[in-house]
Amino acid sequence: MVRCFDDPYLIDRNFCIIAFIAAPPVDIDGIREPVSGSLLYGNNIISGAIIPTSAAIGLHFYPIWEAASVDEWLYNGGPYELIVLHFLLGVACYMGREWELSFRLGMRPWIDVAYSAPVAAATAVFLIYPIGQGSFSDGM
Repeated sequence: MVRCFDDPYLIDRNFCIIAFIAAPPVDIDGIREPVSGSLLYGNNIISGAIIPTSAAIGLHFYPIWEAASVDEWLYNGGPYELIVLHFLLGVACYMGREWELSFRLGMRPWIDVAYSAPVAAATAVFLIYPIGQGSFSDGM
């Protein structure tokens, strides 16, 4: 049974796999020189990557409906932001799920407390550091 806590992980996992295999090149520096990272554009398993959102977008929330077309959204690196934000939401929801499980079993929530360190680290790397750098592309 899929619960609401699993939805961000499922969206993130599926979109990450699709983007790794088939995402088009991204204009990472905003200078109209796209960088490709997907397998269909000549990368292998080791050199493949999901390219961060373009510096032209900066730290703006860039959902798919904000772009003029899907091609523009892909060209500016929209999949990276979608994957990162769903990943952080999924990690935080999983921490809540661990607390709920320990509460239902009558245990102390030490697993939840221990898991908060990786949650803080993931948030620092994927959200706080790019905010300090000015864009997702400079953060990675």
